[in-house]
Amino acid sequence: MSASETFRALHGFGLLILPNAWDAASTALSIAAGAKAVATTSAGVAWALGWPDGAMPPESELLGALARMVRVAGEVPVSADVEGGFSDDPKAVADFVRRTRETGAVGINIEDADGTAEALADKIAAVRAAVGSDLFINARCDLWLRGIGPVEGRLEEAARRAALYRAAGADGLFMPGVTDAGAITALVDLGLPLNLLARPALPDAKGLEALGVRRLSAGSNIAAAAYATADRLTRGFLADGDSKPQAAEAMDYGALNALMKT
Repeated sequence: MSASETFRALHGFGLLILPNAWDAASTALSIAAGAKAVATTSAGVAWALGWPDGAMPPESELLGALARMVRVAGEVPVSADVEGGFSDDPKAVADFVRRTRETGAVGINIEDADGTAEALADKIAAVRAAVGSDLFINARCDLWLRGIGPVEGRLEEAARRAALYRAAGADGLFMPGVTDAGAITALVDLGLPLNLLARPALPDAKGLEALGVRRLSAGSNIAAAAYATADRLTRGFLADGDSKPQAAEAMDYGALNALMKT
């Protein structure tokens, strides 16, 4: 079974938990920890490349980072967060995703953000036409994450958008910001494998699986936590020169080095 086939199959049963990686080392760590697949975090990748989040890094830098992540992942599937596709032009989006697929990534997240559902549907259709069926397209709908529209009408609007995205060729539906069990059940019933963003208010993994959720993503949380640790240790070292906290928390050099592929 190819990585693409494996990734698609992982959405057909149980709950796929995806730790979002931001570089080759975090990809290797995720896989060593037991991840069945790895997805990128646009924020984490941008930070690692020295840019703010929000479609800021040059495409060549993003594709280079993704290629390195795919290399260390080996046979483990990798999905790429392409934000809104880095263009409003569906043809340009399709071209970028085609190059993303050429790195070896077998899935993408592509989002409507504050744009229209129709615009994202056009992008999805162009991507599907350009790359064929050998790519899992996860359509991200930001109604809850960005607080778009009145709360009382969000489920109806989500159903409308999901239908558009499915007709355009989407394979999955990503609804970050949703935590209510009733809303989750309604979204599961829309028929596309439902992906949620990890939040403290969500049920645990077993509870999500029981509700029918098929995918749970960490988002930028792990990357931000890693940088928080680096910030704390750096500030402590600058303050007193004491390296004992670093030594106490550091991963074994040999074990970490052994995860990297040549």
